Amino acid sequence: MTQEEAGRLPQVLARVGTSHGITDLACKLRFYDDWAPEYDQDVAALKYRAPRLAVDCLSRAFRGSPHDALILDVACGTGLVAVELQARGFLQVQGVDGSPEMLKQARTRGLYHHLSLCTLGQEPLPDPEGTFDAVIIVGALSEGQVPCSAIPELLRVTKPGGLVCLTTRTNPSNLLYKEALEATLDSLEQAGVWECLVTQPVDHWELATSEQETGLGTCANDGFISGIIYLYRKQETV
Repeated sequence: MTQEEAGRLPQVLARVGTSHGITDLACKLRFYDDWAPEYDQDVAALKYRAPRLAVDCLSRAFRGSPHDALILDVACGTGLVAVELQARGFLQVQGVDGSPEMLKQARTRGLYHHLSLCTLGQEPLPDPEGTFDAVIIVGALSEGQVPCSAIPELLRVTKPGGLVCLTTRTNPSNLLYKEALEATLDSLEQAGVWECLVTQPVDHWELATSEQETGLGTCANDGFISGIIYLYRKQETV
């Protein structure tokens, strides 16, 4: 961590802690609009590892040439996932997000072929069924953001045989959401629409905003909260 990042860390932890506590979607989106100009430097100070880890997981399981793959980055924010995708050869990336200011920051990267304003959970994704070789959503599956009821929409726009990569936090304040999310994921697998390829717990997800956020008995995590990555493959059509 640079001296500048260390100096701003208390402010960053307070801001992220506030974000975690907002459960109203409209309020959350306004918060992200205000946060957008400083988001990248803040999450760097937070040692936020989810975009890299999730894209690594997706890349390892992907069959075929990444250069030819069409990828949808859901809740793309400022484009941190697109940076990781491009580094691994995924060059045809589209993004959606519910925050206009986050999309403005993402657009400046020049990594997306197309960006759309879409509040998943309140409206469908703006794409036909079976469009994408892979769909990835990092950092938005929590209370007050993307509801579990929107998961089938991710599946809808994925091609048969395509991949869906999802992440969520596993710190105490997000455990109820994680439980509901896993029930949704499991129900879709039991229905035969996709199969789970990877469930990858991660101890060092990002720095905790408080001691309470690390959970009991997790001192070994050195002040980090934990998270988890899920990877599914949509069933081929018969």
